[in-house]
Amino acid sequence: MDSKEFRKQAHKAVDWVADYLENIEKYPVKSQVKPKDVYDQIPSSPPSAGEPFDQLMKDLDEKIMPGITHWQHPHYHAYFPANNSYPSIIAEILTAGIGAQCMVWETSPAAAELEERMMEWLKEIMELPKNWHGVIQDTASTASLVAILTARERVTDFKINEQGFSTDRLRIYCSTETHSSVEKGAKIAGIGRENVVKIPVDSAKAMIPEMLDEQIQQDIANGYLPCCVISALGTTGTLAFDPTKAIGEVCQKYNLWLHVDAAYAGSAMILPELKWLKEGLELADSFVFNPHKWLFTNFDCTAYYVKDKEVLLKTFEILPEYLKTKTRGQVNDYRDWGVQLGRRFRALKLWFVMRTFGVDQMRQVLRNHLKYGQWVAQQIDENDSFEHLTPPKLNMVVFRRLEEGLSDSELNDLNQKMLEAINASGKAFLTHTKVDGKYAIRLVLGQTYLEERHVEAVWKMVLSANLKKS
Repeated sequence: MDSKEFRKQAHKAVDWVADYLENIEKYPVKSQVKPKDVYDQIPSSPPSAGEPFDQLMKDLDEKIMPGITHWQHPHYHAYFPANNSYPSIIAEILTAGIGAQCMVWETSPAAAELEERMMEWLKEIMELPKNWHGVIQDTASTASLVAILTARERVTDFKINEQGFSTDRLRIYCSTETHSSVEKGAKIAGIGRENVVKIPVDSAKAMIPEMLDEQIQQDIANGYLPCCVISALGTTGTLAFDPTKAIGEVCQKYNLWLHVDAAYAGSAMILPELKWLKEGLELADSFVFNPHKWLFTNFDCTAYYVKDKEVLLKTFEILPEYLKTKTRGQVNDYRDWGVQLGRRFRALKLWFVMRTFGVDQMRQVLRNHLKYGQWVAQQIDENDSFEHLTPPKLNMVVFRRLEEGLSDSELNDLNQKMLEAINASGKAFLTHTKVDGKYAIRLVLGQTYLEERHVEAVWKMVLSANLKKS
């Protein structure tokens, strides 16, 4: 493919994307294919000769698109969103075209300096602590791993990096509701899943700080070395908020690293009226949230902040001869700020999004989503056939259908069938969790182009879905 053919086909591809997003509501939200449906349509071996690009696009439409779940559909209400927007897509195209590998300042000064500035912009509009230093990671799971590794090195005086594990029995603390990435991070860090101590939660599914304190005291008495605590601001299952300030005070008492995981809900901190979300953040050693979830920036783009960047750098920096540069110490070489050496130019899409939307419009879109969540919560309150299983928070409701005379087990079956019926219809995609053993439907209202009409429509789907236990 030469530049002339590239220009021709790229224009067609952009038109394809524009048509796709413009007509996305015509697709079933959740893919309807069965296992191996797509796999069996792909030849077992690659072609020996190149094929026409038009054939590739035809196969994309006929073979691939039926197997796509449409995350940008306004009726995508599952898990948490992974939003994009038109300016973000354009920036991603440009990033791919530039093709820079942004591991150190020398390999693309603009990438490093734009990233530094974008992290400052986010810090400013969210009113985060001024002494924090920011870096873009790929995902929140990676950011939490970075926090665990940094905490591990600080508590062991950087011995594990140099000598490996000896007799230290480290402990990580989180609530029973915390994301599975914490356990995965403990495995990767060599600390082990058995040393992830899950602290009980209260009726709002938030960690109980007093029980954290008791557990730490008990572990110290039993010869363990407490390492770090993860405070969740918006758990995946129920959007529960741990009391960060009280947890931070416990961490200060024992000199433990406090990592705050606000992967989804952190985006809401751009709203001045939600200052309560930031209570106690000044006590945190590290903090993460995902612009690629709720701030219109396509996956992947994770904002990670750390209070003591020198501890972070000491944990990760390695300086072989071929990476030594004259600018070292004058600039941020972001390869030293996390696991990856190779890094994508992720800052460009943040820049495009924030400049195209503007802070005012970004805030207005999130306020609309909060209003939609409140509306659905009100419908549940006013209908005796439904109940909240956790208090509604931000733009997410966790609820179940009720039917007189049914046990909790039977209600679990009823709500599961109801959810499956909605998803099978192709009109919307929702997911579930369990709250104290009760099957709960999660409805998240955060897609970039969500409108009031979509919210009313999904509630009608809930009302009309399979109501009788079969």
